[in-house]
Amino acid sequence: MAVHDECKQRFLELKAKRNHRFIVFKIEEQIQQIVVEKIGQPDETYDDFCASLPADECRYAVYDFDFTTDENVQKSKIFFVAWAPDVSRVRSKMVYASSKDRFKRELYGIQVELQATDPSEMSIDVVKSRAI
Repeated sequence: MAVHDECKQRFLELKAKRNHRFIVFKIEEQIQQIVVEKIGQPDETYDDFCASLPADECRYAVYDFDFTTDENVQKSKIFFVAWAPDVSRVRSKMVYASSKDRFKRELYGIQVELQATDPSEMSIDVVKSRAI
């Protein structure tokens, strides 16, 4: 599965310049390539991010999560989310699962990985607990 250059470019912008809050990627099966589907602005929330994932289709996404530690230190971690809802097509789930590791290697700097099949598996509480 090829990775479109824009995927890496936008990820570097998120990581280095912090000018995106999140990026949603999709696999274009006709051209066998992973492409950018949506870019979240810095002021968008985690709810906006969750709403940008389709309820019935698989996606990859990265989210730049800001949080404060127990010592009152501001930090951020980049989450990689493999979104595969139970109701998505079996073939789609297989394609996403088989290309995930290779795609993740292209995005150097991912700190936490989440796999989710429904919204409860990637709730803000789950993200917070994984960040610390």
